[in-house]
Order: sequence, then C-alpha cells, then structure tokens
Amino acid sequence: MGLERGLELIGEGAFFEAHEELEDAWRAAAAEERDFLQGLVHVAVAWYHASRGNRTGCERQLEKAARRLAPYRPSYRGVDVDDLLAQVGAAQEAVARGVHALARVSIRRAE
Repeated sequence: MGLERGLELIGEGAFFEAHEELEDAWRAAAAEERDFLQGLVHVAVAWYHASRGNRTGCERQLEKAARRLAPYRPSYRGVDVDDLLAQVGAAQEAVARGVHALARVSIRRAE
C-alpha cells in the first residue's frame, strides 16, 4: 500500500484516490521522505485539477511538485524523478499556453 498503490493509481488516472493514498504514506513517512511523497501528492492533485478545468489550482500544484521533487533527482525509491520532473515541466508549459487537457502522466521506474 502507500507509495506503490499511489503510483499505480496515478498511472490509472485515478488522481483523487492517488492523492488520498499518497497522503496516508506521507503522514507515516520518515522526515527525509516527506517532501518526496508530498511532491507526488502535488502531481496527483495537479492532474486532478487539470481534469476539472481548474487552471489556477493546476498551476500552483505543478509549481509545488517541481519544488518538492527536485532535491530527489535523478531518482528516489525506484521512481525516475528526472523523467517525472520533465513531465511536470511539459505540463507547466501546456497550462501556460491555455491547454486544459494534460498529457497522461506516467511514473517511470528508475533502473
């Protein structure tokens, strides 16, 4: 449960549910992992806001995701953080252009 289930839910496009699962993991996490998990929560919430047409909410969550995840580059806990940050950056550019439907987010596993 926790992180793995949250990542699965993001991949399925179940962003609200992913947010709930990741938030539970965040609450139980050690201090050094909390920002990483919070960054993933922000990813899920950003895509959720985008799906509901909430541009401002999406923009804010994307900014928070980028800030929280950046220190965990290039990868952390099996997640390719560099790739995820590239997707967050692309989403930020799309939202800035007025695009409301973001490309599907895909959590790649680090090798």
